[in-house]
Amino acid sequence: MKTEYTARINRVLQYIEDNLPNKISLTEVAKVSHFSAYHFHRIFTAIVGETVNDYIARRRLERAINQLICKTELSITEVAFNNGFSSSANFSKVVKLYFGFSPSEIRKPEIIKNSKIGKITSKYGKVFNPFDLYPSHIIDKTMRQTQLKDSNMKIKVKKLENQRVCTLTSKLGYKPEGIYSTWDQLIDWANNNGIRNEEQKRFAFAYDNPTITPIDKCRYVASIVIDDKLSVNLPFETSIIPQGQYAVLYYKGSPDETLTAQLSIYSDWLPNSGFEPDNFPMLEHYLNDARVDGYLEMEIYVKLKEL
Repeated sequence: MKTEYTARINRVLQYIEDNLPNKISLTEVAKVSHFSAYHFHRIFTAIVGETVNDYIARRRLERAINQLICKTELSITEVAFNNGFSSSANFSKVVKLYFGFSPSEIRKPEIIKNSKIGKITSKYGKVFNPFDLYPSHIIDKTMRQTQLKDSNMKIKVKKLENQRVCTLTSKLGYKPEGIYSTWDQLIDWANNNGIRNEEQKRFAFAYDNPTITPIDKCRYVASIVIDDKLSVNLPFETSIIPQGQYAVLYYKGSPDETLTAQLSIYSDWLPNSGFEPDNFPMLEHYLNDARVDGYLEMEIYVKLKEL
């Protein structure tokens, strides 16, 4: 029964994600869950750990900050309107209250003189530093040792066909213990259904940027490619990796430095590529078991659309 509740709430989360730029009716959200409207909000809060309103507000802010960083051609006012805010003044006030920095300071952190502790710190214990949003800041600290930029910024554009996958969501977001536990369950399921370890194509849907989102609130969905005939039951679900063009970056190194590689796609490659990211989460295609090998080998996929 618990897995059915979780599956319904996962559908609600996807509905919210698909409609963040629009006005979201809480009545419609409740309908998506198929729970009674009288009890839906309590169920949502119990499973997600936030009220529906708080969750929607946080996701809109996180989406807006990602746009501030990745879509510099947009004005702050355009970013505000794109994410459901009534004005740039209202947007700036909310961002400052939540993150402790104004949108202009987040876009140009070199102008920062002082800051206040934002709601993200007091509520989630997440220390937010605008400099961490920019790969160059991270590169200055770590690239000398890893030489990541020289060895791994080899991005290819690949075309994928639709791929059906069996999925399981991490209950602890991006926390390593949550990720490993999720993969252990999913790999056991695949083995029990005749998909041997060496045949498994393992992808993770990485929805959130941990420099913005509290790590336990980041959505991480593990998946293994399956054929159309294989039956899937709760707590596992099915999804689709859609066909299209993807920027693919090969990475081999420490799991702790994957964020640098991911951000580098946006800062070093996308601006001159003729593409922009499509509305689909980043994928991580794992090529080894980091717990066994002591390093992580994977391909990072970003779905593309033409500018």
